[in-house]
Amino acid sequence: MRDPAAMSDLVRLRGPRLLVHATRLLGNRDEAQDAVQDAWIEIFRNLKGLRVDAAFPAWATRIVTRRCARIISGNQRTRKIAEELTPITETEAETPSDDLKLVQDAIAELPPQQAATVALFYLEDMSLAEVSVALDVPIGTVKSRLSLARERLKAQLKGAFDDQ
Repeated sequence: MRDPAAMSDLVRLRGPRLLVHATRLLGNRDEAQDAVQDAWIEIFRNLKGLRVDAAFPAWATRIVTRRCARIISGNQRTRKIAEELTPITETEAETPSDDLKLVQDAIAELPPQQAATVALFYLEDMSLAEVSVALDVPIGTVKSRLSLARERLKAQLKGAFDDQ
């Protein structure tokens, strides 16, 4: 793709969702912006190989996911130490601002692969096949991750909405 206006339109149209996805995976907006920026370079280099335009969202998300995976593997040890050193006070854990915040926090507590799968399927409204392409895993793995995530979320949110 050599048309700067078309490239700009594509970034404007798909960029925000890719950034949200990367931020969800990485938990850090600065790292997410770096991952997405690097992904755009790869996307534009390989765009001519994409045969079906409708496959673009899942294909681009997969490229971003791979970029994020590289960052995660590089930061994994540092993050684990940081998380262990950052205690959550009872007040913070017990005072979500609303139901959505409670659910978002529960999703954030999932392992990264499950959180990404849940987010793409439920929040980005991708099909199982699209999530499979985006995360570069078989559909069976997507189904398994969704099932495990649902069970974890159910356990985490048990009793949270009883008085409503």
